[in-house]
Amino acid sequence: MYSKSTDRGERGAALVEFSIAALVFLTAIFAVVEFGRLLWVHNALTDAARRGARYAVNHTQADVDDAQRMAVYGTTDDGASPMVTGLTTDKVKVVYSSGFNVGEGTATVSIQDYEFKFVVPLVGTTIQMPAYASTLTAESAGKVPGNLP
Repeated sequence: MYSKSTDRGERGAALVEFSIAALVFLTAIFAVVEFGRLLWVHNALTDAARRGARYAVNHTQADVDDAQRMAVYGTTDDGASPMVTGLTTDKVKVVYSSGFNVGEGTATVSIQDYEFKFVVPLVGTTIQMPAYASTLTAESAGKVPGNLP
């Protein structure tokens, strides 16, 4: 049998223990979720640079704006939403090698200055992501260059 004085001394102990355990558990859950989002954004930015480079090597230097849109939106159509939140065409740089022509040269598409924003309310910070770049050799893609005999 318990006395009233013992019961009074332990009042709220279960609540304190639950609060500590819940804090640790929820912190771990949010950390896993945020790390998963960070990894997804990393992979999506890598894919965006590749997608833009694939488009750039099959088109001329006049299509730089389309290559940027392809990297950001996955299409050259106007009005599409970005595939990665916060990614805009001004963060995508397209550089062609000197003497680039369809079938010769290289095209490099890079994504720079992208900031990953945490969703967890108390953290509320951003991480500067590294530059993502993809360089591919130009392809003819069935087009016959005009200088062939």
